[in-house]
Amino acid sequence: MPITCTRICYMRETSEDDQFWHDRCRDAKTLGFDAVMAADPGGARRMLADVCNQYGLPLIMDATPPWPETPQAASGDLGGQGQDAAGLMDAGYDYLAQCAADGIAGFRCRELAVLPPAHWRALIKSVRSNAPNCRFMAWTPGLAAGQLQQLSDVGFDTAFSSLPWWDGRASWLVDEHARLQAMARAVYMPIADPDAPQGSTDDGPSRGVARLSVRMQAAIVAARGVLVPYDLACRAHRKQVVDMNSWIDKRAAMSGQVQMLNGALSPLTVLYRAGMGLLVNPDEHKPAAIDWTALLARLPQGRTRLEEVQISTVRSDGPLMQRSSIAAGETALFKAAALEPICRDVLARGKRRAPAVSPALRIAIENVEPTVDSGRFPVKCTAGEALRVQADILMDGHDRLAAQVLWRAADEAGWHEERMAPLGNDRWAATFTPVRIGKYYFTIQAWRDTWGTHREQVEKKHAAGQDVSLDVEEGRQLVAAAHKRAQGRDAGLAATLGELVRHWDLQAMLAPSTANAMSAADPQDCKTTDPVHYPVMADRREAAYASWYELFPRSCGASPNEHGRFRDVIARLPAIRDMGFDVLYFPPIHPIGTSNRKGKNNAVRAQPGDPGSPYAIGSEYGGHTAVHPQLGSLQDFQALLKCTRDHDLEIALDFAIQCSPDHPWLAQHPEWFAWRADGSLHYAENPPKRYEDIVNPDFYSRRNGASHQARLWRELRNIVVFWIEQGVRMFRVDNPHTKPLPFWEWMIADIKSDYPDTVFLSEAFTRPKLMYRLAKLGFSQSYTYFTWRNDKQELTAYLSELSSPPVSDFFRPNFFVNTPDINPYFLQESGRPGFLIRAALAATMSGLWGLYSGFELCEARAVPHKEEYLDSEKYELRTRDWNQPGNIVAEITRLNQVRRTNPALQTHLGIRFHHVDDGQILFFSKSTRGGDNVVLVIISLNPHQTREGTLDLPLWEWGLPDDARLDLEDMADDRRFSLWGRHHRVALPPERPYLLWRRVQSP
Repeated sequence: MPITCTRICYMRETSEDDQFWHDRCRDAKTLGFDAVMAADPGGARRMLADVCNQYGLPLIMDATPPWPETPQAASGDLGGQGQDAAGLMDAGYDYLAQCAADGIAGFRCRELAVLPPAHWRALIKSVRSNAPNCRFMAWTPGLAAGQLQQLSDVGFDTAFSSLPWWDGRASWLVDEHARLQAMARAVYMPIADPDAPQGSTDDGPSRGVARLSVRMQAAIVAARGVLVPYDLACRAHRKQVVDMNSWIDKRAAMSGQVQMLNGALSPLTVLYRAGMGLLVNPDEHKPAAIDWTALLARLPQGRTRLEEVQISTVRSDGPLMQRSSIAAGETALFKAAALEPICRDVLARGKRRAPAVSPALRIAIENVEPTVDSGRFPVKCTAGEALRVQADILMDGHDRLAAQVLWRAADEAGWHEERMAPLGNDRWAATFTPVRIGKYYFTIQAWRDTWGTHREQVEKKHAAGQDVSLDVEEGRQLVAAAHKRAQGRDAGLAATLGELVRHWDLQAMLAPSTANAMSAADPQDCKTTDPVHYPVMADRREAAYASWYELFPRSCGASPNEHGRFRDVIARLPAIRDMGFDVLYFPPIHPIGTSNRKGKNNAVRAQPGDPGSPYAIGSEYGGHTAVHPQLGSLQDFQALLKCTRDHDLEIALDFAIQCSPDHPWLAQHPEWFAWRADGSLHYAENPPKRYEDIVNPDFYSRRNGASHQARLWRELRNIVVFWIEQGVRMFRVDNPHTKPLPFWEWMIADIKSDYPDTVFLSEAFTRPKLMYRLAKLGFSQSYTYFTWRNDKQELTAYLSELSSPPVSDFFRPNFFVNTPDINPYFLQESGRPGFLIRAALAATMSGLWGLYSGFELCEARAVPHKEEYLDSEKYELRTRDWNQPGNIVAEITRLNQVRRTNPALQTHLGIRFHHVDDGQILFFSKSTRGGDNVVLVIISLNPHQTREGTLDLPLWEWGLPDDARLDLEDMADDRRFSLWGRHHRVALPPERPYLLWRRVQSP
C-alpha cells in the first residue's frame, strides 16, 4: 500500500540550500504536517528528499507532462510535430522512475488531459513495479464530470477537490466529492491554490466566505487530507493550521459520504461527514437563522447530540444549541454523536392506560393526532424529527383553556412538557422532538386557564368603557394567592409576584409579563389528562432514507461459472458505493439443501453443479446461523462487513423463515413442521404450485403445543440476535404475511428493546390491509405496489395515499424497481427508456428505493407471459459485464447524488401533484417541511414516444404572483435558468424522459 500522507505542506519557494530546507521542514513538522510537496528541484532532488526524510516528511513532487528532462519540455510540442502520447509516456516512465529512485515518495500529477487515461494507468503501474509504495495524486480541480469518470480506474491514490473556488453555498462541492471518491482512494482538499503566486493571502477568485479559516473548517469536516501552501501556514494562520492538522490526523481514516444537510433555499449551509459538521453563513451582510428542527431530523445514525468544536480564531456566540442564528460570514464547527438508545420501557411493566389525574370531567380531549389505531400501535418517526401533536380540546362555557403535551422516553419515569397553542375551532397543537433512538410516549393535559380567563374579561370590559376597579382588585387577589403558592417552591417567581402585588394597577394587570408569571403559577383548575399514553417509535434516519442495492454474492466470482465468495464481493463495493447506494442487501447466505434441489429456470430436478435456490436453507453444514461453505467462512463474512463499512455501505441480510428438507431442525425438532397423513413432510405450496425444495415451520400444528411454539419463537428470535451480534442491523424479511402476526409484534419489540437501531424491511406483496398491519406491528419499512403502478392516475392516487395520514403515520414505502422474483411487464416491453423512467420515479418519490442487480444493465429477458426472469439468478450463477453498452449506471449515480443534496427527496412525504396538459407526463413537487428545499420533477411515462406538455407552475403555493420570475437549477445538467410566469412548454424524448429542477435563491 502507498504511504499515508494526509497533511501536506506545499513549498512554493524552492532553493538548493540544504539549510533552507532544514528550516522549512522543521517548521512544517511543528505545524503538524506529515509530508512536503514541492516543484522538481532538479539537481537538488536527492538532497531535498534526504532532508525531508530526516524529519519524517515524505517528499511529494509536482509532475507535469511534458516532463522536465525530455526535449519536448522546451518546445511544448505535444502534437504531431513532436513526440506522441505513447512516446511521452515512455519518457515519463524514465523520468518518474528516476525521481522515485532519488527518494521522491509520490507525485502530484498535473495537466491530466495531456495523456490518455490508459497511458496514465500504464505509467503508474510501471513506476510501481519498482517503487510499489509510490503515491500518485491527481490534480483534479476544474475537470468535468466526464473527465473524472474516465480516470476512475487509472489507479490514483488521491484526488483534490476545488474547495478554494467554493462560494460557501453551492452544492457542486458535494457532487464533485462523490465523483472524486469514485476515481481515487481518498479526496484531499487544498486550502488555497498551490499554483497561485507566492504571497497570496486568499487564493482563488472567491471572496467573502471563502476565507482560509472557513476552508480549513470545511476540510476538517469533508476531507481525508489537506494541501496547504507553506507561506500561508507560517504567517497569521499558524495556530489554526495546527488545530486543523490535528483534526485531519484524527479523521483521515474515517469513511463517510460528504453530505449537504440544507436545502438550496436555506440561508445557511450545513456540511457533514462522519460525525462532524459545519454551519456556514455565506452572507457577509446579515445573520442566517438556524433551523434546528430540520437539521436534527437530517442527521444520520441518530446523531442528535451536538457539541461545538472550538478552533483557533473562530468566534463562539454561546452554546451551539442555544443559538438561533449564525452571524454574517461566520461559521460553527460541531461534533454529532448518538445519544444512548432507549432500551427499557418502564410503562411495559404497568398498565397501558394511565388513570386521569383529576376526576374533573368538564374538559374533553378528542381527535388526537398523530396516533395509530387510537394508540394501539406506535407512530413512526426518526430520531431528531419533530413530531407535531394536535387535539381537539373543549370545555363548557366561555372560559379560556390551557394545554400541554406530556412526553417522555420509554425508559424515563418523568414527563417533559410542551405548551400547546390554539389553532382555532378548539384545535390545539404543540411540537416535541425525540432525539434518541427508541420508543417514546406522549399524552395531552388541559386545564382551565384561571388568569387568562379573568384577564380576558377585564380587557373586554375596559375596552367597552366599563368600570373595572373591582375586577382589578380581584386580579390582585389572584396574584396574591399565586405569590403564596410560589413561596418555598420558586424563589424567583415568588419575588416577581410579590413585586406585582405591591405595585398593582390596571396597567400591571394587563401587562404581558404578568400573564407569563401567572401562567407559571397557574393552579390548573379542572386539570384533565388524556388516559392514553400514545406510543412513538423513533428509528434511526436510515430506516426512512436509504438507497438499496441487491446482489447474489455467489454471482461475484472472478471468472464465469465460478462460485463467488464473500471476498469476491469486495471487488464490487467501489462500484456500488460510487453509484450512490447506502445499503447492500444479500438474499440468504446460508447453506443450501440438496434434497429436491431446483435446477435452472426452476426445473424440478437439478443437474450436477446447479447451485440451487438460496431460499432452500439448511444442509449438513448448518442452518440459519451458518454460511454457505462455497461463500466462505463466518470470518470471511465479518471481513466483508468491515469492508462495506469502509466503503460507506451497510449490509442487510435476508431473514427467511423456511428450510430445506436437509435443515438440522428437521431432525432436532420434527414437532416444528407439518407432516402428511402418510408420514411424509408437507412441502411449501401455493396451489397449484409446490416447492419440494422448501418446508416451512408450522406455527399452528396441533403437534406443536404452547411450549414447543414458544421454543420455535425464541429460536427464530435468536437467529436475528446472532446476526446482530455479527454486526448486521438491517434485515429484509421474506413473506412475513405468511407467518403469525402476534409473532412479528413480539419478536420485533423484543429485538428493539435490546437493539433499538435495528431495521426490518417487510417483503409482503399481499393485500393492502395486511401489508399495513405488518407495518403497524413494527416493520420499519415495506415493499409496495409501486412495482405495478405505471400510469398517471395510478401513481397519483397511490402516492397521495402513502403520503397522507393515517397511512403516513406508520407506513414507510421502499420503492424497489425490480426483484429476483419480479421482472415487471413494463420493463420487459420498454427498453432502456423504461428503466430510466422507473428509476427516476422510485428515486424521487420515496426516501427509500432499491434495485436488484442487473437493473442498471437494463436486463429484462423474461419467461414468456410471466413476470419472471429467464435464466433466473435464483437458480444459477450469473456473470455480467458491468460496463456493457446501453447501461444506465451514470443516470442512477446522478439520481442518488441528487437525492443526497436535496432533503425533500429523502422522504415520501411533502409530495404535491401539479397540472400538465398531457396524460402521460407526471408533474409533481417535493418540499421540505420548512420550505428550504423545493424540487420539481417532470417525468414522461411513455418509453416509446416523445411527450410534450405545458406545465402550470404552482407559483401561488410559494407566495409568488402569476407573472413572477422563478430561479431554478437543472440538476441533470448542473445549469441555472429562470422562468417567468406559470405556463411553460416541455418536451421529454425517450432517451431523456425526465427533468429534475429545484428552486434556488436569486443571484
